[in-house]
Amino acid sequence: MSLSLAFHGAAECVTGSCALVETGEARFLVDCGLFQGSKSLKALNHDAFPFDVSSIDAVFLTHAHIDHSGLLPKLVRAGYRNPIYATRATRDLCEVMLADAAEIQEGDVAHLNRRQQRRGLDQVEPIYTVADVAPTLRLFRTVKFGERIEPLPGVAARWWPAGHLLGAASIEVVVTQADGPVRLLFSGDLGSGRQPLLPTPDGPVGVDHVILESTYGDRERQDLTAEARRDVLAEEMRQAKAAGGPLLMPTFAVGRAQDLILDLLAVMREAPELATDIFLDSPLAIEATDVFLRRGWNVEADKNPYLELRSAPRLHYLMRPQESDGLERLRDWHIILAGSGMCDAGRIRRHLKRLLWRRETTVLITGFQAAGTLGRVLLEGRRSVRIQGDDVRVNGRIRQMDAYSAHADANGLVAWLKARAPVAGKVFLVHGEPEAREGLKPRLVAAGFDERQLLTPTLDEVFALTATAASIVDASRRMVPGAAGKPDWRNSRAELLGAFNEALQGAPDDATREALIARLKEALTLPVRA
Repeated sequence: MSLSLAFHGAAECVTGSCALVETGEARFLVDCGLFQGSKSLKALNHDAFPFDVSSIDAVFLTHAHIDHSGLLPKLVRAGYRNPIYATRATRDLCEVMLADAAEIQEGDVAHLNRRQQRRGLDQVEPIYTVADVAPTLRLFRTVKFGERIEPLPGVAARWWPAGHLLGAASIEVVVTQADGPVRLLFSGDLGSGRQPLLPTPDGPVGVDHVILESTYGDRERQDLTAEARRDVLAEEMRQAKAAGGPLLMPTFAVGRAQDLILDLLAVMREAPELATDIFLDSPLAIEATDVFLRRGWNVEADKNPYLELRSAPRLHYLMRPQESDGLERLRDWHIILAGSGMCDAGRIRRHLKRLLWRRETTVLITGFQAAGTLGRVLLEGRRSVRIQGDDVRVNGRIRQMDAYSAHADANGLVAWLKARAPVAGKVFLVHGEPEAREGLKPRLVAAGFDERQLLTPTLDEVFALTATAASIVDASRRMVPGAAGKPDWRNSRAELLGAFNEALQGAPDDATREALIARLKEALTLPVRA
């Protein structure tokens, strides 16, 4: 098998992006990302890599988001010492993102170990620590958009603007084989092409195989201008203020936070009655903002639009935990942006824990929420959630605004792929939940692609490639096919416990409560108290 492609992440799910390419002469990864979502999926972050780390010759990185870069320090901790190729902006963002991810892991593990100790359970180790980040950064080698490099024998690569995030790229890879070259194109995460501060996604024409993200493959979004988007945001702010409490915005720290703040400030200039204090409660977002101030020059606008974030009187940066804790004293109308965007880590969980039960609270979700995450559970309408071991009643308003997504929708994905045609071989649909991938297929067929070209790999599936064909190679899998993109039994348990507690609290009397408990014990074959 001279050329193969394995999907060790972002297959059946939208996180953990990691593809392994073997050429016969070299082995390299495209991305090495953190899994997010259900606890079963996140558990893969702690497992050994499903490949021999010592055999990897290079890593090609599409962009800095943690689901694409977040396991690089783990790779280095496992012995990797070869180059990591990325654009300069991606490297600069990884410097702050990977350090933040390590600090969050250390903090979360310390919190978990206290609970484990109280329960008499074994202690756990973080996936990696802050000490692993500096050696990782030393391995980065920066590349320029459009520059062709030959990092490995028989392998050439070129980075194309993806329009998803500052520095984000699609990566074209040409592998020289005995019977001729094979051209692969990894889309990475593609932007909508409508974000005013990011370039239009681009790429080469006429490739052999395309590895295409499909996050929003089953849906189309309203095409809003920047002005219309701010109008929608203004209405959400107006309703949140009328509710009488804070507007809490779970925020992806890199890209989303900066764009949201620019629009919040613009709305406040246009509608002074909505003006209030904005608290950016995310050390990562604050440090990433510095990268945007240095690297955010927009060629089309001939300016750096992020310079406004350097000194805005209403904007407050909260770096220290005690500053974050101080927000507990605030009441009435104010705005808090905190990470993480899917509500699964970071300071957002503490704010949700203390604010969700209040009816005057508004939570505005502006990004994709993977299956099994707390953000997804809130959007699904759950009335009780479990946060850091505690049950929390959801009385606040849960709102969603999709206009800020940095991902192309179904129409954008189809348009980008059509512009790459002809595609001689296969189109691998990755980085999407099952419904999204299946929803994208008929759209691509309608656009002229052969249904037989469209493949939906499962986690850890391996394909042998020629210039025009791909055949499945048997591989051991870490999860049952179909499980990666779905909530797991832990999500079901949390839902059951929440519903049970609600039923107990809503029961008219103690006799009814005892009867409910007896029925549950009977179902579990536990002894029922006389």
